[in-house]
Amino acid sequence: MSKTSIEAVRESMEQGKPTMVDVARLAGVSAMTVSRVMNGKSLVRESTRRKVAEAVAALNYTPNQEARNLAGSKPIRVGFLYSNPSAAYLSEFLVGLLNQSGLNNVQLFVEKCEAGNHEIEHTQRLINNGLDGVILPPPLCDSVAVLECVAKAGIPAVVVACGSPAPGVGAVSIDDYEAARYMARHLIALGHQRIGFIVGHPNQTASARRLDGYRAAIAEKGADASDELVVQGMFTYRSGLDAAEQLLGLPERPTAIFASNDDMAAATVAVAHRLGLDVPGDLTVTGFDDTALATTIWPELTTVRQPIAGMAREAVQALVRRVRALREDEPAEPEQSHMDFELVRRQSDAAPRIRPPARLPSVAKAR
Repeated sequence: MSKTSIEAVRESMEQGKPTMVDVARLAGVSAMTVSRVMNGKSLVRESTRRKVAEAVAALNYTPNQEARNLAGSKPIRVGFLYSNPSAAYLSEFLVGLLNQSGLNNVQLFVEKCEAGNHEIEHTQRLINNGLDGVILPPPLCDSVAVLECVAKAGIPAVVVACGSPAPGVGAVSIDDYEAARYMARHLIALGHQRIGFIVGHPNQTASARRLDGYRAAIAEKGADASDELVVQGMFTYRSGLDAAEQLLGLPERPTAIFASNDDMAAATVAVAHRLGLDVPGDLTVTGFDDTALATTIWPELTTVRQPIAGMAREAVQALVRRVRALREDEPAEPEQSHMDFELVRRQSDAAPRIRPPARLPSVAKAR
């Protein structure tokens, strides 16, 4: 989605407020298709849902509730504050939000939190829409300042994919520890003993849980636990490039690299190709999340499937249940639930070769 197309649509909007037609124009689809996506209809391709979700986020579009009002029911106003560097993750999340919002008479308000020290400003701007509740994906799900701001406003919040959700806050996640442990055990079962691990952003609790799961499997199976095999990433493609270069520049390179998300895993595959390595013949690479990126690179990634869209849908449902209970003056304890993860095998993992080369040419020389 180009900046020019976004600006062109914004310039044509009446009174600066986006409509469904504006979303359709930016997404390159019909208004009827946008309506189908917003209402959770199944007869829409996943790629089209992503385009619509991206257009909604870019324009901060809020659906017209006249088309969604149910007989005698009051719409539930839900805010979605995001600041995720992974476009693939955000797209999956928005698809789930839009679908479930359409089915639950939810009016969704979308606010992007710019990088820097503006979290409170953006959170307050969102809250000023008269919200009934807020949904916070990573990394904002771990922001103490944002959660305190929401709590001060007296509205419930549901955090998604948080490794250690705070008491009193609704949460939907997977067991990141077990998921990472499961993947690391899978790699060891294939015969890998020297497994590199790229850690996620240190400001997200899920990163530490995934690292702990990896280390637990390494300890259980007696694999190589050298500190040099663990490299810090930031959940971005760029950080994945840097981390992969560091791991593949070791005197004894790993035979497998497990990255904490698909963006960093895709970057690892790119570095391996640049160095003349075959994936998975010379190097196994695995990721985490199973976003659309996992199946748009070659080889397609073996990864942990985190049901991102499903978690977003469950977050909407949990928030709706709590808001409705509060409106009826009924007990409304926040729900904290785990969803299932799945290891998805594709073409990027294999048993290691008998003896890997002692050392590759330096990355600088390979460029």
